[in-house]
Amino acid sequence: MQIRTVQTRKDLAEFIDLPYRFYRQDLNWIPPLRSDQWNQFEPKHNPMLDHCEYTLFLLQDGSQTIGRISAFIDRLAVDWWKEPIGLFGSYECVADQRASRLLLGAAQEWLTTRKMEAMRGPWSFASQEWGLVLEGFSPPPVIMAPYNPPFYNDQLIDFGLRKVKDLLVYYVDSSEGYSIPERYLRLTDRVQQRYKVTVRSMDMKNLDKEVAIFVQLANQSIADNWGFYPVTEDEGKALAHDLKQIVNPKLLLFAEDARGEAIGFAMALPDVNVLLKGLDGRLLPLGWLKLLFGLPRIHQYRMWALGVVPEYQSKAVDALMYRKLYETLMPGPVRLEVNYVLEDNYRMNNAIKNLGVKNLRRYRVYQKPI
Repeated sequence: MQIRTVQTRKDLAEFIDLPYRFYRQDLNWIPPLRSDQWNQFEPKHNPMLDHCEYTLFLLQDGSQTIGRISAFIDRLAVDWWKEPIGLFGSYECVADQRASRLLLGAAQEWLTTRKMEAMRGPWSFASQEWGLVLEGFSPPPVIMAPYNPPFYNDQLIDFGLRKVKDLLVYYVDSSEGYSIPERYLRLTDRVQQRYKVTVRSMDMKNLDKEVAIFVQLANQSIADNWGFYPVTEDEGKALAHDLKQIVNPKLLLFAEDARGEAIGFAMALPDVNVLLKGLDGRLLPLGWLKLLFGLPRIHQYRMWALGVVPEYQSKAVDALMYRKLYETLMPGPVRLEVNYVLEDNYRMNNAIKNLGVKNLRRYRVYQKPI
């Protein structure tokens, strides 16, 4: 077995194609669009690369590729965390401990030579795609959520990586009889009356201005969360561009105070993964038709982001936005996955559990000193 770095476009194609080979028979894996995977490594499409230094590694066994990994330093993150923590991601490997040690060792050596003092991951070049699935390998993952076989956790532990944070996932499903508890309806009515809070949908005709508000709110509201570092305006614009074709503006919400100032946001995304299944990551020749006609019929969603500025936290503004989202989705069948919540964000976890959600999945992020 031999490690080599990605040097050419052909190498990158091999790097990107590997999961499509590995998971071909796994019914719980949803092949992401190949074009989106390519875009992660194109600076003009992924502004996150503007503040990252990275290398991609392939593991060969003879002529066959049997593993891959990325090692990278996000200078924006390092500056914000004030800790020399390097990152690894894009991890795929056959069920072989020697192979996994070679891959993880290559990432560790690369980070060590650049004076990092810890390695953390898995961490993606896409927004908030962190961790390995530890519990809840089915049902299949929703849009922009990672997936892996269970043994990847064992491989990371064997290398000396240990848990640094768990990320929790919940869901509600109207077909299982779910409805918002009556006490929350009364609570959110009082929130609106007491604080004069209103909730509006995103104005897609003024998208650049709305994205700037979203970025500002995100950077204010979750600045104290573990793993956070500032979102740049270019990253916000790129995300908006990527999602513009699938989002429902009614599910992109801003909460505003009595003066009309934005104080919170919530975003629910249609789970296009239910349409991508069976396409092998390609929209041609007929995959685009499946998306075009399938999008209006989707009843499965991911609660992708929610935040409230510090002065309005603990005032149930988050519950008010959740209510508005859910009422917008009703009265049809609705399955909503809340993905994800930091395990030690007790305020958010307690609020979500009080809404009657059910546990679904757990991701784990690992770290080790190097």
